[in-house]
Amino acid sequence: MGYGLALALLLEKMGICHRYSMMKAMCLFIPVMKDPKLIIKDLVFDGVPVRVYWPKTSPARNRKGIIFLHGGAGVVGNIRTSERICRSIAHQTDSVVMCVEFRLAPEHPYPAPVLDCLTAVIYFMKKAKEYGVDPSCIAIVGESSGGTKATAICQELVTREDLPRVRAQVLVYPFLQGIDFNLPSYQQNQSIPPLFQKRTVKFGLTYLTGKTMNVAGILKGTHIPPDLREKYKKWISADNIPEEFKARGHVPVAPAPFSEELYEQLKRGTETMFSPLLAEDDIIRQLPETFILTCEYDILRDDGLLYKKRLEDNGVPVTWFHVQDGFHGVMATAGWGPLEFPSTQKCLQNVIQFLKGL
Repeated sequence: MGYGLALALLLEKMGICHRYSMMKAMCLFIPVMKDPKLIIKDLVFDGVPVRVYWPKTSPARNRKGIIFLHGGAGVVGNIRTSERICRSIAHQTDSVVMCVEFRLAPEHPYPAPVLDCLTAVIYFMKKAKEYGVDPSCIAIVGESSGGTKATAICQELVTREDLPRVRAQVLVYPFLQGIDFNLPSYQQNQSIPPLFQKRTVKFGLTYLTGKTMNVAGILKGTHIPPDLREKYKKWISADNIPEEFKARGHVPVAPAPFSEELYEQLKRGTETMFSPLLAEDDIIRQLPETFILTCEYDILRDDGLLYKKRLEDNGVPVTWFHVQDGFHGVMATAGWGPLEFPSTQKCLQNVIQFLKGL
């Protein structure tokens, strides 16, 4: 991702194309490989393109259903970028896997991408048996910003009485809040690729608004009114991060003076579909069993830790796996052979083992 972004920035400066257009185009060149053990079909669920993977073996009963939402900060990525992960999950869990091809910013900013995912998920859950899936055993898996969408969708569905209950949510180094960008993990890992601190906020702003914006004020916290900051402090605070995760350093940062103008531009960032960590307790306590994966050298590590605490405080069963040598995006290289990192399979196999146990 880092090298691709560097090339995209160079081409943008040369006036050849916009950086996100280049990055999206690069994703299209990821080769699609045939798999003799899977049936793979590109379908459309209520207007949203999806790719579905079925094991070719004949099951004794309906299979588990796994919905996979890819990462890419809502501005890049597609079905192809998650092809190898989805195939691995389908093979190793003997499940039907559905991956969503949602629209992307800046052409289609928030909430369009997450609403696409929600539409496809609802369709799949309603029609589960037609695709050989047990409606009572459907899990939603999200990686990075896909984890944001998975979290938001699970929250949206807890009040739906016309749908089966989601069996589990799997959140792999998710982005969960746009309130505080000075938590310990943001400070400790601000210069660790691929998600630098400023880059993370720029991606988030593009996804939220469809525009390129100056991030200085957001990094200083000027976009959150004092009353909302006080409300959210009980959920989003370095005080809720275990001390062991502050060992590499953390300096409390007081927010700069509030900017009404900036808040008006970004206030949708406090919606739970964008910042699921802000959901009220009556929603949180209804969520399904959860798997959370965090990486030590990831700017988003503390989002996962804070959500873990919120779920546990509200009685939701949580399986947590922390990768000491991991960094953001490490699981995305699964299936790339020599390009995999030492912790890549460690991440993927822990996800798969959790899904097998459902």
